[in-house]
Amino acid sequence: MPQLIALALAGAGLYASYKWLTRGMAKSGGAAEQTGEAQARSAADATSTATPKDLGALDWDEAAGVYRPRKLN
Repeated sequence: MPQLIALALAGAGLYASYKWLTRGMAKSGGAAEQTGEAQARSAADATSTATPKDLGALDWDEAAGVYRPRKLN
């Protein structure tokens, strides 16, 4: 009979720890999701407000193989 009481106590302890762990994981998952959404919003705001820099007219540089801003003389 004492074995059944010990088994019942162990089962109750395992069930309580399972519930505690799942509650904690749900809470941390929600916080991580909110953080990810906030980062996505800030990244979207940063890209929408950034304007490209106007370099003016570009000339082809044969040596480098790239376009470079035209030099003012």
